[in-house]
Amino acid sequence: MGKRYFCDYCDRSFQDNLHNRKKHLNGVQHLRAKRLWYDLFRDAAAILQEEQTKKPCRKFLQTGQCDFGSNCRFSHMTEQDLEKLSAQVQAGEKRLKELQREGADIPPGTIEDWLDKRAQRLSAAQSNSALPEKPVPFQYPPGWPPVQELPPSLQAPPPGGWPVPPNLQWG
Repeated sequence: MGKRYFCDYCDRSFQDNLHNRKKHLNGVQHLRAKRLWYDLFRDAAAILQEEQTKKPCRKFLQTGQCDFGSNCRFSHMTEQDLEKLSAQVQAGEKRLKELQREGADIPPGTIEDWLDKRAQRLSAAQSNSALPEKPVPFQYPPGWPPVQELPPSLQAPPPGGWPVPPNLQWG
């Protein structure tokens, strides 16, 4: 029978070959299922921003149903839904501000924030490249278990690096 490819987004399988896989991965049903899956993890602020830019769907407001469903380019949210979503976003922002005032460790924001900070660090390092750099001592991330419980692949290397036998040959 041959290998079979199972798509977790669509919950279906088919014979695995290049043609079938490309056809499936570019198909409307797969792209729709994949978008629905990732939409489950969007934050309320992003949903609110997107829904506020859309015009309301007339058909959905009149009948309560729309032929396009989740693919409709118009908003299917009522004013009450938008108010609830706005209140949820404001409550999240308020909680975040309270945590900042208390000095709690807040996980970093987005990948864009991290990339911006990294770019600033790299540009600062390049401008100060004339100065000799001191190696930063290795530190485990907060929340990790004690060093004794970590597997060897996650333990920090020894201060001088790993010992290399003198007659080691690779290959």
